[in-house]
Amino acid sequence: MRVLVTGGAGYLGSVCAAHLVENGHEVAVLDDLSTGHRDAVPDGCRFIEADLAEAAPAVLAEGFDGVLHFAAKSLVGESMEHPERYWQGNVVTTLRLLDAMRAQGTPRLVFSSTAATYGEPATVPITEDAPAAPTNTYGASKLAIDHAISSYVSAYGFAAVSLRYFNVAGAHGRFGERHAVETHLIPIVLQVASGLREAVQIYGEDWPTADGTCIRDYIHVDDLADAHVLALRHATPATHRIYNLGSGTGFSVREVIEACRAVTGHPLPARSAPRRAGDPAVLIASSERARAELGWQPTRTELHRIVTDAWAFNQRHLSLDRS
Repeated sequence: MRVLVTGGAGYLGSVCAAHLVENGHEVAVLDDLSTGHRDAVPDGCRFIEADLAEAAPAVLAEGFDGVLHFAAKSLVGESMEHPERYWQGNVVTTLRLLDAMRAQGTPRLVFSSTAATYGEPATVPITEDAPAAPTNTYGASKLAIDHAISSYVSAYGFAAVSLRYFNVAGAHGRFGERHAVETHLIPIVLQVASGLREAVQIYGEDWPTADGTCIRDYIHVDDLADAHVLALRHATPATHRIYNLGSGTGFSVREVIEACRAVTGHPLPARSAPRRAGDPAVLIASSERARAELGWQPTRTELHRIVTDAWAFNQRHLSLDRS
C-alpha cells in the first residue's frame, strides 16, 4: 500500500513508519517537526515537512491507500492549562485531515487514540465497552476525534480503526522515545541512570496494590507498531472499529524501577511523594478484541526486554549528544 504517516518523525510514528517500510509499503511521512526529529524519519520514507492542517489536501491529492494518524499534542498537564492548543491542534487539525481524505477518496485511516478516553475506569481490565469519561482535555480531544471519525465513516464509507493504549515504551533500533518534556516513567527513570536527574519520584506508596505503588499497563513500541500494520490491513469499508492494546497484566512503579536497576546497574535513588490527584491505583487494558479480530499477539511483553531496548536507545543518543 501507499501510506501517509502523520507525525512520523515522533516516537510512535517513526517506529510504525519503519515497520511499514519493512513490510514492503511505500511510506510518506508528514511532520512539522514541532516535537518530532528529522533524523527519526526512517530510511526509505519520503519526508514532507509541513503543517498537517494546511498540507493535507495537496499531499493526499497525490493518491494514498491509507493514513496512519499520529500527529497530536499529548501532554496532559498542558492540555488543562492551554486547552485551546488541544482542541485546535488535535480536533480541528484532524477534521481538516478527514475532509482532505473525503475529497481525495483516501479509503483507510488508522488513528492513534488513547486509553485516556476512559478516564478513571470502575473496573479493570478495561474493555472497549467501558464508559468513556476522560478527566483531562487531552483525553477529551482524542475522544472527540473518535466521535468525528465514526460520523465520517457513517456518511462517507471510510474504513477506520482507532487504537487505544496506555504506556508505550522500548525502542526499535535507532527509533525511540525522546521528548523535550518527559512525563513517562521508564524514560524518566533512565534519565536518572544517565545522570540527567537526581532521583525518581514515587507518587504514593500506600495504594491498594501488592507493593503499595500504582500499576500501569506497558506495551513495547514494536508490538504497538505490529497492531497498526494489522489494523491497516484489516480496516473494513464503512466501519469504525476501536481496539484497546496492552499487556493484560501491568507492572507497578516499584517493579519498573527494579527492572531499570537490573538493566542499568545504577542504584536509582527513589523519593516518596504525595499521591497525584486523579491517579487510579490500577490501569490495565483488555486486548481480547484486538487479538480475536486483528490477530494481534504481543510478543515483547517482558518488562526486562522493554527496559533493555529503551536503555540501549538512551545510551545511543546520549553518546551522540555528547560527541
